[in-house]
Amino acid sequence: MTATNSDISGSRFIKGAFGVERLKEIPGLLPGAILALVIMLVAVPLAEALGHWILSLQGIDPTGKPSPVSGVLMAILVGMLIGNAVPLPRVFQGGIRFSVTKLLRLGIILVGIKLSLMDVLKLGVWGVPIVLAAVSGGLILVSWFNRLLKLPTRLGTLIAAGTAICGVTAIVSTAPVIEAEEREVAYAVANITLFGLLGMFIYPYLAPHLLHTSEQIGLFLGTAVHETAQVMGAALTYREVFNDEIAFKAATVTKLTRNLFLAAVVPILSFHYLRNQGGTRGEGARKVSFLKLFPIFVLGFVGMAVIRSIGDATLGNGAALGMFDADAWNGLTKQVGNVWGSRYLLGTAMAGVGLGTRFEVFKGVGMKPFAVGLVGALLVGVIGCVMSLLLGGFVHL
Repeated sequence: MTATNSDISGSRFIKGAFGVERLKEIPGLLPGAILALVIMLVAVPLAEALGHWILSLQGIDPTGKPSPVSGVLMAILVGMLIGNAVPLPRVFQGGIRFSVTKLLRLGIILVGIKLSLMDVLKLGVWGVPIVLAAVSGGLILVSWFNRLLKLPTRLGTLIAAGTAICGVTAIVSTAPVIEAEEREVAYAVANITLFGLLGMFIYPYLAPHLLHTSEQIGLFLGTAVHETAQVMGAALTYREVFNDEIAFKAATVTKLTRNLFLAAVVPILSFHYLRNQGGTRGEGARKVSFLKLFPIFVLGFVGMAVIRSIGDATLGNGAALGMFDADAWNGLTKQVGNVWGSRYLLGTAMAGVGLGTRFEVFKGVGMKPFAVGLVGALLVGVIGCVMSLLLGGFVHL
């Protein structure tokens, strides 16, 4: 019996629907994905060791303290060293690309559970404008300075997002929607690493000379330092040196509130990029599909944040989501957001970015991106300091 066209089409539809063809791709993805995973597993303890050494340098006992160095940042650095030192066979390329795309998006979704609208309520009506000013000011001014130096728009957008919002998470969340290249991601991550660490070292000792109350200092640290791990390191240093628990709490809540802006900023940056993409190609401004502004991973990120918010809100009734007590809920959100989302998935994805980034691609751009990063860090720091001084006296935690 001869198969008809409809029979063949139906067969293809069934295979596609049940993922049979996709399953055949898995063996080809394993070598590269496993290599990126191994690099992540090496990078995490390296970041922990380096972070504890940094704390020790400041006279702080690192025992039981979170590392101020992110494993995600270390993964991209280790990946770059390996990728440039050893020529990788073609068999690894498919898995590396899978890590940089699919695992990255899944990681972003899971990270959403770390964020709760309840943090905004803790910060209060006076704290939110401080965070909003730092985020919006950073995005606008960093992008402007990037254009002034005539650097690629996508690179400036990544540096602006990382500086203004939440470091590496903002960079990797923004990169897919603006179709950023791996070298642009690497440049942006390098900026966040360098200037975030400088802020982590300097700001805890500078803050008492600029601000008056514990809340003001915590707000400043939470808005001026880039990466979440770096903010925690700065706040931890201040708490240990000046014995100030309130400033530590204020910095933590401020940074979590700042991270929440990611859900709004990514669609805005996506709209701006898609709207102007046609103009850069000589086609005039393009009409933008609403669905393109909210890709699946962004919707998933928002959905996880909503689940976290509902869970936190229902804890007051005895059980988060009617199922988990406080300890179980706290453990679950940390496991999903911090361990699986941030560490494993984003760490593996960033290892893939490092493996695919060659040092020679940086030659054409030079040091200008670091000038953008430096100016951005200073601008966000000044905005955070001024706004904390003006409004921080009204915030009480």
